[in-house]
Amino acid sequence: MLSVIALFFIAGLAEIGGGYLIWLWLREGKSAYLGLLGGITLALYGVIATFQMFPSFGRVYAAYGGVFIVLSVLWGWGVDKKVPDTYDWIGALICIIGVSVMLFAPRS
Repeated sequence: MLSVIALFFIAGLAEIGGGYLIWLWLREGKSAYLGLLGGITLALYGVIATFQMFPSFGRVYAAYGGVFIVLSVLWGWGVDKKVPDTYDWIGALICIIGVSVMLFAPRS
């Protein structure tokens, strides 16, 4: 269970961090090296995600979407200094509940 959470967290940081670096390059006029580093980081995200133990690509990537929503709210709070409001937290909680159902519900 811990490795599952760790992989979601590491992959989430790679996906959000890579996208953020590209954002800085294209939207904020920062160095193209940041864009290149962002692209490499996004490629690493694709590799990291394959280490999950779940057998279904679609289910794992759908679950990553929910986890990334939560991590994006936290990234915005920590990096962009945009304090999440009540609805951000409610939405994040709904996403985590959905991810938990998708990944851990008993299946036949």
